[in-house]
Amino acid sequence: MTRAEMRKAAQKKGKGGPGRGAAAGSAAAAAGPGKKRFIDYPRFGKTGVRRWLPSWRQWLSGVLLVFGCFVGLVFYLYQTTDVPKLNELVKDQNTIYYWADNTEMTRKGQTNRQIVELKDISPHLQHAVIAAENKTFETDSGIDPKGMLRAVYNMAKGGETQGASTITQQYVKNAYLSQEQTLSRKVREFFITLKINQDKEKSEILTGYLNTSWFGRGANGAQAAAQAYYGVDAKDLDICQSAMLAGLLKGATYYDPTNPDNKERAQGRWNWILDQMVDTKAITPEERAKCTTFPAPLPQKPSSNMNGEISYLVDTANKYVLATDKTITQQMIDRGGLKIYTTFEKDKVDALKKAVDDVKSENLDPAKRPNNDTNIQFGSASIRPGDGAIIALYGGDGVENGHFDNNADATGVQVGSTFKPFVLATAMQVGVQTAKDDKGKPKRINSDSRYLADDMSEIRKPDGSLVIGDDGKPYRQKNEDSGKRGYVSLRQAMQYSYNVPFVQLNQDVGGQNVADIAVQMGVKKDSLADPKTATFPLGTSTISPIRMATAYGTLAASGKEAEPYSVTKVEVSGVERPGFGKKELKVALEPAVADNVTDSLVNVAVNGTGKKTKELGRPVAGKTGTTDQNKSAWWVGYTPQLVTSVAMWREDPSKHERQSLNGTGGKESIHGGDIPTDVFTRYMKAALANEKKMDFPTPQPVGTAVDSSGAPSTFTPTTPPPTTEAPSAPPQQTQSQAPQPPVQPQQPTTPTCVPGVDCPGDQPAPHTTSKAPNPSNTCLPPVGCPTTPTPGDSTPPGGGNGSGGTGGGKPTGGGRPTPSSTGGLLGGAGGQ
Repeated sequence: MTRAEMRKAAQKKGKGGPGRGAAAGSAAAAAGPGKKRFIDYPRFGKTGVRRWLPSWRQWLSGVLLVFGCFVGLVFYLYQTTDVPKLNELVKDQNTIYYWADNTEMTRKGQTNRQIVELKDISPHLQHAVIAAENKTFETDSGIDPKGMLRAVYNMAKGGETQGASTITQQYVKNAYLSQEQTLSRKVREFFITLKINQDKEKSEILTGYLNTSWFGRGANGAQAAAQAYYGVDAKDLDICQSAMLAGLLKGATYYDPTNPDNKERAQGRWNWILDQMVDTKAITPEERAKCTTFPAPLPQKPSSNMNGEISYLVDTANKYVLATDKTITQQMIDRGGLKIYTTFEKDKVDALKKAVDDVKSENLDPAKRPNNDTNIQFGSASIRPGDGAIIALYGGDGVENGHFDNNADATGVQVGSTFKPFVLATAMQVGVQTAKDDKGKPKRINSDSRYLADDMSEIRKPDGSLVIGDDGKPYRQKNEDSGKRGYVSLRQAMQYSYNVPFVQLNQDVGGQNVADIAVQMGVKKDSLADPKTATFPLGTSTISPIRMATAYGTLAASGKEAEPYSVTKVEVSGVERPGFGKKELKVALEPAVADNVTDSLVNVAVNGTGKKTKELGRPVAGKTGTTDQNKSAWWVGYTPQLVTSVAMWREDPSKHERQSLNGTGGKESIHGGDIPTDVFTRYMKAALANEKKMDFPTPQPVGTAVDSSGAPSTFTPTTPPPTTEAPSAPPQQTQSQAPQPPVQPQQPTTPTCVPGVDCPGDQPAPHTTSKAPNPSNTCLPPVGCPTTPTPGDSTPPGGGNGSGGTGGGKPTGGGRPTPSSTGGLLGGAGGQ
């Protein structure tokens, strides 16, 4: 009972008779009101839910207590927060990069900084920075509560982090804290900002901010930035230059116009800042009107410790670090204090560079052929399949020679026929829509399936209707050169890199399915061309050498895709960060599919356009590629231990426009089986010198032989229409030669094996790929019967995109396809 209830009970004692109520009242009176508790909780005398519900007094007391504690904590943190002197912060540190064996590769540090007074910084830059970063800087309290709460909320839920909102907060982050986006750092930033905003004048804060901000190019502070970009002191910057530098503060990685990919973005931000300066009345509209031409910065001056391939290795490692750990920024890397352990093997990097340099010196003579042998670019990547470690790169001639772009990561070069294995893999994995299996699904096929290879053939959709070109007429696909090849197996189509069969096969399996398989194998989705175009299977996509090596590595690893990585460990201020190193493998293809595609690519290396790789003396698989107007040439090849892509192209560095390779090295045209394959072979000899020879897995049967529409049901040859070559090519014959008698049907024969891959010792053995039930399928007149030259003769029968040996004429395809009913493909990628 409460005290009031006890008193009432006592009063009832005299009124009520002897009974239960009287007895209770008497007991209560005898017990008395009891001792009062300091905190009446659970509440005395209450029952049920009311016993546990605090009274309004208790609620009020609790709120006041929490508020008082919070105020006390804030006061304590504010009083105990020390603001160090600015000059004590200028401590040079280095970010150190290590080779795969943990020896030091190079180091990068923040040595490019000079603190100057505000009077030595152009007023134009001061106004541009305020207009771009914090218009209310002169009047605000230095804190943006909404921005900080938003940043804390995003960090708490694991989303993208956000930077400081006001100039004062950014100054505190730059000068007094690390660049990490963590909750504890945000709390410290808040209190230091409050103290600095109270203790310092706005001019002091602006001075500190402009002296500690990162502008890119390793420049910390306005003075260093003015020198790095324009070669002048900060006090001499004009309005136009100031607006450009102010734009870099949002992120120099994305707004430095030196990078061609940033130029449009940088110019847009430059114009916006100038408009904001007018809006804040920092400049007049008349002054704004004088900035009509974007103030292009000076060429970047490379650091001597970044010469050779080092800058490209560092660039690749930095990109991987930034993508893997979102709390690490480029500014953190440039400020120093990180240790980055890479996958790059020095001897492999040196071997790849030597291979490129030797091939260039033997084939290119810019003095003799200035119009053909200048601006030649190479890009290459070497990766361990089944692991993903990038062990070597070739990114260009070196920053010391004015080449700053990393060619190994270039995404503007079409890959040509190196894309065709993706089409074949899709047909084996997904199936063709032109035939159904017993479950009603697209029928999976194998490389014995026959497709028409005649030059200028019409292409049909899965429903049998013709593909219509941009001119409204039936689309016709062109091969490397003219010729009637008849129906050939996909294995032979890959060997001689015929375009027609793969364009038709792409229609049968569906371009989107091909794109999906390519992505599963390691290609970046955003590097793919439109899969709905007819020329998509001919390599109009612009995939980087790193990603092409990754995708082919999936074939080498029997269908397991290993995400490429270049960094094994990162330490920030001595603390290791998680998430680096080898990633979990993904199954992209069935092992039988990957191994059968590999088997076809071994045939390319032994008998087709990649025969130069025989000099390596071990099993090799790969594919050549050449694109429209001979603007690029590729070889992507692999052994079981190593996959390497080599791309070659010609580019005007001032305009970043691709130019034709025709005439390079004094040759009429450059094909993938020529210089790129030579680079590959020289490098792989050195890279694999201490590794044992290994065979590829014996491919298990996959799919069935499903011929395209119109293929003859038997192999009894018929006399082909007159062509410029004899029916039994190769070799080619002219029309003036005497006609040959009809070819007699062939007796079943046993096909030869691929030497060094599936032959027991030096003895021939049956080929390991699955065969059609009909034994007569062992040859394909007019190109595949034993009456043709020996397997060692890689001369294509005149119609593909073959190179190596006497290989053919100008490549076709590339760029946006413009189908024509009379001229074939005008601008679609192809090549060998």
